[in-house]
Amino acid sequence: MNLELNKMHLEIITPEKKIFEGEVTVATFPGADGSFQILNDHAPLVSLLKDGVVEYKSKELSEQVRITGGVVEVLKNKVILLADGLQD
Repeated sequence: MNLELNKMHLEIITPEKKIFEGEVTVATFPGADGSFQILNDHAPLVSLLKDGVVEYKSKELSEQVRITGGVVEVLKNKVILLADGLQD
């Protein structure tokens, strides 16, 4: 499978600043009812997030950021995470 064809746009935003914006192939979120993963062409979704680790990957990178809760929206291969804040 060619992961470069399966990209989606991810934005991670806190009240203070934009943490990340770019193309990824997979993103994992700490959902209120358990961790879940988003891939290209996922069904539309809005979900509450709890404190935990958000992971996102592409061919070029693999990153993690710890959030203090928030909300994620998935729509037409665009994923927007509005995080309450970052954990140290």
